[in-house]
Amino acid sequence: MKKIKVVVTGASGRMGQTIIKKVLGDKNLKLIGALEVSGHKNIGQDLGKILKTKKIGIKISDNIIDLFAKTDSVIDFTTPNATVEHAKYAAQARIVHVIGTTGLSNIQSKKIVYASKHATIIKSGNMSLGVNLLETLVKQAASKLDTSFSIQINEEHHKHKIDAPSGTALMLGSAAAKGKNIKLDRIKKISKINTKGKATKGKIVFSSFRKGETVGNHEVIFSSPDETVSLRHKANDRGIFAAGAIYAVKWGQEKKPGLFSMVDVLGL
Repeated sequence: MKKIKVVVTGASGRMGQTIIKKVLGDKNLKLIGALEVSGHKNIGQDLGKILKTKKIGIKISDNIIDLFAKTDSVIDFTTPNATVEHAKYAAQARIVHVIGTTGLSNIQSKKIVYASKHATIIKSGNMSLGVNLLETLVKQAASKLDTSFSIQINEEHHKHKIDAPSGTALMLGSAAAKGKNIKLDRIKKISKINTKGKATKGKIVFSSFRKGETVGNHEVIFSSPDETVSLRHKANDRGIFAAGAIYAVKWGQEKKPGLFSMVDVLGL
C-alpha cells in the first residue's frame, strides 16, 4: 500500500510536535515536511532536535509552495491568518487540508469555504471522537428540551490558549443552536475570561477559564427550575486531537473537493 505523504504546519508548537510523533509512528503515513512561519528560530533545524530524539533527516522549512506541491495532505493547527494562507495553497495543489485551528473570523471562514472548491478540507474545532460524539448529543438534547431550560457552556484550557470561547465550545454552542433551529450569533452571550456567566433564558452563555496546563475540559449544562442535565468531556492527553487529525487525513484521500467536518469523517 502506498504511504500517504503528510506535511505538518506549526511544527515547533506543542500540537505540531504531538502530530509529528503520531505521523512518524503510523506505518501508512510518510512525513515529508514540517513548516514554520518565515523567520522562526527553528527553521533549518532537524526535527530530531525539536523532538529531542535522534536525527530524523527532515528540517523545518518555511517553503509552503515547495512542500504543498509534493504532499498528499497537510495537518494544520496554527493561527487563523496562517491557516487561511495554507488553505489557499492547498487549493492550488488540490490536496487534503485538515484544519484544527480555532478562532477564525467570519471573513476567514468564508475564505476557507472558497478554498474548499478545489481542496478537500476537513475542519473542526475539535478532532477527538469523544467531543464529536458530545456535539451530536448536545444537538439532540437541545432539540428535545423546551424553552424552560437555559443553556450554559463552560470550557477550561491551559493558560497559554488565547482565543475564547474555545473552538470546541463554539462548536458545541452551534450544535445546541441548531437543535433549537436558531443561529448561534443571535443567542450567544460571552462572559469575561475566568468569570462564570449567569444562566439566562433564551441565551447560550459561554464561560472560559484558563489555568495551568489543562488540556481541555468542556461542559454543556441544560437547566430548568426543576432539573439539570449536564454533558461533559475531559481531554486527558493532547494525543487524541492528533489521532483524530490523522484519521481525517486517511478519510480524505480520494474524496472530492469540499468542506467537511469530523462528524462527516466519523459518520455520526
